[in-house]
Amino acid sequence: MKNKKKLKGKDLINIGIYAAIYCVIMTAVAMLGFIPIMMPLLCVIVPIFGGIPYMLFLTKVDKFGMITIYAMIVGLFLWITGMGYWPFIFGIICGVITDLIVKSGNYKSSKKNILSCGVFNLIIFGNFVPMFMNIEAYFSTRQSFGQEYITKMTDIFANSWLIPLLIAACVVCGWLGGVFGKSLLKKHFEKAGIA
Repeated sequence: MKNKKKLKGKDLINIGIYAAIYCVIMTAVAMLGFIPIMMPLLCVIVPIFGGIPYMLFLTKVDKFGMITIYAMIVGLFLWITGMGYWPFIFGIICGVITDLIVKSGNYKSSKKNILSCGVFNLIIFGNFVPMFMNIEAYFSTRQSFGQEYITKMTDIFANSWLIPLLIAACVVCGWLGGVFGKSLLKKHFEKAGIA
């Protein structure tokens, strides 16, 4: 019984596959960020579409730590691709909280899984923390984007009221992504015994 709770090679493979799918979706959606007004909408689009592989991944989860590792991989990917270390920090925190939520439903509660999808997607907000903290420093290493782009982005992220809005968007749209993912993957949920 004790052995059953240890992560195995198959678990790590599942984590890697589904984290990679989520990262591909994130990268595809991030291309919209080249249009300044679309950048904040990443907190809407990524959680909705990322909810599908995340919810499918939850049909494979039966051990604590699997979601945390998944979240850390997503955060690390964002860090490596130039978004700073904040998404990685958010990945650790959101991963542990999400793991606890899913575990509280004994890995078989679709309501807890959907709730966890909202919390998990707060990782996306980690991308924006450096912009709100010091946007001049953020763009000092990104001059290749061009001054017009930088000016428009500075105007958008100068609004501190955007912070709670983006956080809410990550959670609510993550929740919607969870609902959408569950309805789309109904047979997978039934097969995994998730009610």
